[in-house]
Formats: sequence, structure tokens, C-alpha cells
Amino acid sequence: MSVAVGADIASLCSKCGDVWHVVVAKVGESIVKVQCKECGGYHRYRSPDGKSAAKRATSTTAKPRAPRAVVEKHAAPAVAADLSRPARAYKITETFEVGDRVDHPTFGQGIVEVVDGQKMTVFFAVGRKVMVHGKGGGAVAASAGGGALERPKPFDHSGPQAGKPVTE
Repeated sequence: MSVAVGADIASLCSKCGDVWHVVVAKVGESIVKVQCKECGGYHRYRSPDGKSAAKRATSTTAKPRAPRAVVEKHAAPAVAADLSRPARAYKITETFEVGDRVDHPTFGQGIVEVVDGQKMTVFFAVGRKVMVHGKGGGAVAASAGGGALERPKPFDHSGPQAGKPVTE
């Protein structure tokens, strides 16, 4: 005979250790949730003798998959290096062209593949990196005042406050 929802049942409570419970939910013939009458806690049904319920067999089995071919992401650079020019140390202020060799302190030597405005894609041994170049214009622009920082102008508090109407 099956136990109905709302019936008393013995189940082990993990909070208070009591076994006096009420069935709250069932799936098919199995009890899935109970409420402890001592502490009022809800939990899964656990048999009072400590034995676990029989495990359900999985309905599907894992099918063996064909192994994927290993793809080498960083095989070779997309452009050839310009060997007529020496490798230059990477500085954010210098500009580079496609084919230039770059010597980066972290990534090592690389070849510039794509130049798009102030961004360039460089091929290194560890992979492709997008880097910034031509930022600030170098020492010439800084000495001319183009890239130097200026002290902000003080705010003029003599006028009316913004957003509030002036009433006199």
C-alpha cells in the first residue's frame, strides 16, 4: 500500500534528528519531500534506517564521439616580416607599419600584421595581440604642448546656479 500526501511517515530529519514527518510531495509512487513535525523544516525524504533509495538507471547512454582534429591557432604570421629594417622596441608613442618587427618586453619579438588607426595586430609566439601605437605623437608633440597636461581652469561661481531659475 502506498502512502498518500499528507500522511504521517517516518523520515530522518537532518536539523533536529526527529523521525516524525508528514508527506508533502510525491512523484509517481516515490516520496520526494517531507515536513518535520518537530522543527517544521522541509527536506527530501530519507528513510529512518539510513538506507538510501534505489538509484534510477539513466535512460540514455553516452555515445562515443569522434576525436577532433587538433587545430594549431598560432601556426604562422599572416604577413612576412620586413627583414630590411631592424626590430624596434615597442613603445605606445611610436607608429608601426605592416611587416615591421616589434620587440615587446613581455611577449618577445613579433610581426605587425594589421594596422587600423591607433590599433595594430601583432603576431607573437604566444599568439596574436591587439596593441595601441602612435598614441600622443611622441616627444615632439609633448614638447610643443600638444600632449602635455594642463592645469584645469578654476570654476566661476559668480553666476546663477545651473538648473534653478533666478528670482529677484
